[in-house]
Amino acid sequence: MAKYMLIMRGTDESMAKMMSTPFEEMLETVGRFNEELIRAGVLVAAEGLDDPSQGVVVDFAGETPVVTDGPYGETKELFGGFYLIDVASKEEAVEWAKRLPAFPGSKCEVRRVPGIEEFPQDNEWIVKERAWRERTGQL
Repeated sequence: MAKYMLIMRGTDESMAKMMSTPFEEMLETVGRFNEELIRAGVLVAAEGLDDPSQGVVVDFAGETPVVTDGPYGETKELFGGFYLIDVASKEEAVEWAKRLPAFPGSKCEVRRVPGIEEFPQDNEWIVKERAWRERTGQL
């Protein structure tokens, strides 16, 4: 099994469709999909993000970080939320991504999440992270 992140990206088209959809209808659709992930035993985590205009951007281009209001980059492809799933293969992750309850124009990026066992086990920072993961029940 390997973890994959399904990164949901909205576009102007999908955001317009989402804004015209009743909230209860969206909850019903997303809830049914989430239940499928839970029943399949593959869901690790999932979160949606708030309105991008409420966020800030910390820019590291200069010598000191600069904080500005609003979304970063093009507003036509914003990161809107994610699912973290634990599946047998990239192909299975893609199959789940294809079933996402997404509005027309949306995109979903599928990325593997490397496990802590893939990093040098004698590195002091990896040792500390492993201990933290064990304490918090993540391992």
